[in-house]
Amino acid sequence: MATKLWASKAASYLKVSTFHRAFATVVKDLKYADSHEWVKVDGSSAAIGITDHAQDHLGDVVYVELPEVGASVTQSGGFGAVESVKATSDINSPVSGKVVEVNEKLKDSPELVNGSPYQDGWIIKVELTNPDEITSLMDPDQYSKFCEEEDAKH
Repeated sequence: MATKLWASKAASYLKVSTFHRAFATVVKDLKYADSHEWVKVDGSSAAIGITDHAQDHLGDVVYVELPEVGASVTQSGGFGAVESVKATSDINSPVSGKVVEVNEKLKDSPELVNGSPYQDGWIIKVELTNPDEITSLMDPDQYSKFCEEEDAKH
């Protein structure tokens, strides 16, 4: 009993959660794919990453496979992979475009995907070739509901 109490106090001191989160964070100004990637459009370009929900299910990310700058991606097509202590998961692009930047920080710090999936853990930036594809993606409310329904099945 004393060990459990000590662990609980240590976790609270370190601001670490001692139990599993029920719901992942969803960011309001993003669009979401049903394969758990997010996209943030900025004019004719877009940043892409995996969602908090996805990184939570993957566990600790140990490697991110990045595409080359200049590569073409298509909506729902794979462009890389995230390897975690639990599994390897393909990353699909929510939109079509040309890769204009990859997050080089992920080569040395793949854990950014876990700690900051919507900011520091972005994966690629693309120049959009078909901006209308954005309309086929889920808004934050739709994505939250999708995740709840998907988790209820498992």
